[in-house]
Amino acid sequence: MTLPSRFYPVVADVAWVRRLVPAARLIQLRLKDLPEAEIRRQAAEAAAICRAHGALLVLNDHWRVAIDLGLDALHLGQEDLAVADLPAIRAARLRLGISTHSEAELDNALAAGPDYVALGPIYPTTLKVMPWAPQGLARIGLWKRRIGACPLVAIGGVTLERAPGCLAAGADCVAVVSDVTGHAAPEQRAREWLSAVDTGPGHRAPASGRAG
Repeated sequence: MTLPSRFYPVVADVAWVRRLVPAARLIQLRLKDLPEAEIRRQAAEAAAICRAHGALLVLNDHWRVAIDLGLDALHLGQEDLAVADLPAIRAARLRLGISTHSEAELDNALAAGPDYVALGPIYPTTLKVMPWAPQGLARIGLWKRRIGACPLVAIGGVTLERAPGCLAAGADCVAVVSDVTGHAAPEQRAREWLSAVDTGPGHRAPASGRAG
């Protein structure tokens, strides 16, 4: 598969989805520490927004909710991957992205047949305490050689200024959190990202349709 954009904002609630879509064509909803009813409400609303504008919503962690709501895509960390029902996820035709931070985790991810692999943190990040050292640009190239045609997403401490280096090193897409949601003008910053990474030299046209 090909991801629909090289710009991949990761946001904490549906309000951010509403703000960044339709400009963003790919967005991850990462809902933490909420009651399940609220997770379902926000995920359903976010899905409706994205479908109305032709954007791809990726729900983080909550694979049962993604299946129940008929969502298009899911992202799992390694702990969630270990307990998720992969046959059920595939039967629901969910596109699946998986986080990796080490060679062993990459082996686990590839064994699951992901639709994309994320590598991070590429740079130091203040978003949360990370048990892993920054991966650096060289690791992006190593990962890309291993996964081949499977899309590679770079994440962690990436800013608009650092994004071209990630893409040049082999990443197909760049996930971003603080550089957009922590910016004084998030919508403008998102447009700057899109202009820089989705309309610059070498941009590939997106593929459409669900995985299958």
